[in-house]
Formats: sequence, C-alpha cells, structure tokens
Amino acid sequence: MAGGQGLFENAMSDSGEDEPDEKQFTLSGYVRGAAHFGGSDYDYGSIFGEFSLQGRVSKEKVFLYGDVRFRDGLFFDKRESSMEIREAYAGIRWNHLDIYLGNQIVRWGRTDGFNPTDNINPRDYFFLTPDPDDQVAANFMLRSRIRPLRNTELEIIAIPFYKPSVYRYDLFDMGYGVRFSETELPEAEFGNGSIAVRFNAELPSAGFAVSYFRGYDPFYGFDLEETRFLPDPDIEYRARVFRKDALGIDMSVPVSSWIVRFESALSLTNRYEENMHVPNPDIYAVVGAEREIGGFNTIVQYLGRYVIDYSPLNIPVLLDLHDPAALLAYAVDMVRYESTLYNRRIFQQQEEFNHALFINLTRSFFYQEVRAELSGWYNFTSEEYFIRPAVNWYARDGMQITAGIHLMKGPESSVFDMAGKVLGGFFTGLRMAF
Repeated sequence: MAGGQGLFENAMSDSGEDEPDEKQFTLSGYVRGAAHFGGSDYDYGSIFGEFSLQGRVSKEKVFLYGDVRFRDGLFFDKRESSMEIREAYAGIRWNHLDIYLGNQIVRWGRTDGFNPTDNINPRDYFFLTPDPDDQVAANFMLRSRIRPLRNTELEIIAIPFYKPSVYRYDLFDMGYGVRFSETELPEAEFGNGSIAVRFNAELPSAGFAVSYFRGYDPFYGFDLEETRFLPDPDIEYRARVFRKDALGIDMSVPVSSWIVRFESALSLTNRYEENMHVPNPDIYAVVGAEREIGGFNTIVQYLGRYVIDYSPLNIPVLLDLHDPAALLAYAVDMVRYESTLYNRRIFQQQEEFNHALFINLTRSFFYQEVRAELSGWYNFTSEEYFIRPAVNWYARDGMQITAGIHLMKGPESSVFDMAGKVLGGFFTGLRMAF
C-alpha cells in the first residue's frame, strides 16, 4: 500500500464522489466467490458467492450513487441468502459546498488500520472475506463538506438514528448456562442522534485535521441481566450501547524519506463507575512511520491507550467454604467480576496503560501483477497477537485472486483466545470486475 492512507480503506474515488460532471452515468460491479474456513470452532466462517452492482449518475450539480450486493452461502455453518444496500445516497455539489443524504461510508483519520478518530460507521466483525473493508457498514446520514479556503475542508455529519456494529457473542463458548438476549438499542429520536465535525487541511508540507464526535459509539459492551445458579446455572447477558464525546486530531508529515502519521482521540463517557458495559474515559493514540525498505513498503505503528480514572478490580473472596449462602454470594460476585473484566478486555482497559505494535509489509512482483502482504499486531499489555499473510494476483481482464491466513492468539480466556477460534482460519477469493 505504497503511499496509501489506510490499510483497510478504499480511496474516496471508489464511492464515486469525485467523478467529473461530464461523466453522467456509469454502471459497474463485480462477481466473486469467497471462502473463510479452517477455524477451530467452525469449518466455514463464510463460503459464498456474491454479485455487486454499482451505479453513478452525475448531472450538473446533482450526484447519485448506489451499491447493492446479493450473496448466498454458508456463514458459520448456516445457509443464508441476503441483499445488502451497501451505499445509497444523493448529493448536490457547488464550488464551496457539497451536501449528501443517504446511506454512506465515511473514513476519518490518517493512520493505517487503527483510527482513534473514526467513530462514524459501524462494522460487522463477523463478515469474513479476503477484504477487511467489507466489514464496514454504511450509516444513514446528512453530510456536508464546506471548503472555506483552498486546501481546507469543514465536514459536518448528522446521524439521526443509531446503527450498532455486529458482535456475535453467541458464537463464543462462554460456558454452561450462559445466554445472550437481544441488544438494547436507543429509540430513533432526535435526542439519540449523533453529530460529528471535522476540519481538515492539506498543506504542501503536511496535512492535519481536528474532529469532534458526540453520540452513541458503534462499539459497545455487554451487561448482566440475570444471574441464577439454582436449580441450574442461568446467566443472561445483554449487549448495551453507550454515549461518548470524542475530540480527535490527526496529521501526516514527510520527514526525510519517511511519512510520519499521528492520530489521537480523547473519549469521555459518563456513569462508567456503575455500568460494566461503559468504558472509562481514555486517550487513545497511534503514531506510525512509512517508507520503502529493501523493496518493501514498510509501515510501523505504536498504539497506546491511557485509561482515565482507572481503578483495579477487586477479586471476590470466599468467606466461608461451608456456608451455602456464602458460596452462592461468592459465585454471583465472581460472575460479575469476570464479566466486568471481560468488558475491560474488549475496550483494552484491563490496565491503566495499554501498549501495542503493528507492522505491515507489502511488495509487488512481476510488474505489479502480484502483491504479497504481511500484517502483524502484538499487544504488550494483554500478550495477544494476530498475523495475516496474504497474496493477491491481479490477473488480466479485471480478475483478482486472493489467498491467505488469519491467526489470532492470546492467553487463556483473553479476547483473542476466544475470538481466534471463531475468526481465525484460511481465506481465499476470486473476483471478476466489469
């Protein structure tokens, strides 16, 4: 991804926003087959065929874009057929102002793959394909882009109703008697909408942006609904969302032969002391550098998180081994302790400081026809890691063949220990564009 803004991002022109006016109508798409298989808990994380059709219409100042996808296959060993409206929106573009309304995907931030300021769109982390971009889902929004000065842009986004990310806790082996109820979502009303603002400047020597988000985070935790051990264990969980305010900054600066990128966000939450599903306020930062080394486009990033108002959890103590009431109280306290700890692991807040390293290497061969890629991430705090090698062959006539493997590991009972058994495995795909 030489010179690319994000490891998991498509260029803005892919959504058709920057098509010239004289190109009034275009129709494109692809047909593909994809498979993700060989996980510990499921033979087939996904194996499906898909047809995508994308249309763009541009007439004078009016712009329309749509992307619809039809797919059928096995997903975690279950047969499913679906139609997904990936994006569908209309817009008006003037010299200094653009306005778009509809289902859209918006990418914020400058670092690669990990973007603390990117709070706009939810993700389906359990839609497994060779392209991680497929996991990003559109949000319905009113989006405006104002260009007050040359090389500057003020972006304002209003999201009227909440759309959560997809987490399949039901696929994990959480233990005997554990079940998950339907996610509790906020009502579709004005007070539960989200607002986001970003000022971006692209200067000759550097690029930078400041941003603000207020609303429900697409990412969420879970809460205990019921804990019962008699006559049989019955532990009920429910995913719950939370509101936050996030103030972010990102920048990109060339330094000698390197491109240095920095991105950070301060996230503020309320009532986190009494709600296990609400993370503490924190500061999340990513700093990275990119250059070509030995023919490989090399990206190295450090990821750090500081948890504000952190306090360690107290492990429950069994007061009387021979008292049935004390045993029951201890069991209930342990469930709450383990549940709170798991939420902290999800939010990477199990310690006051969290440190991780990300490396991505890519290189093209045979006159850009083949691209090999290796990504790796290691969390020094939790001792979790993932490794993702992949090979892409860009054959003629719009055909792309991809193959690779995704490994996720971690200590026993860690997030990656559980998720790796579901999300890990081999992946391959063949895609033909038209």
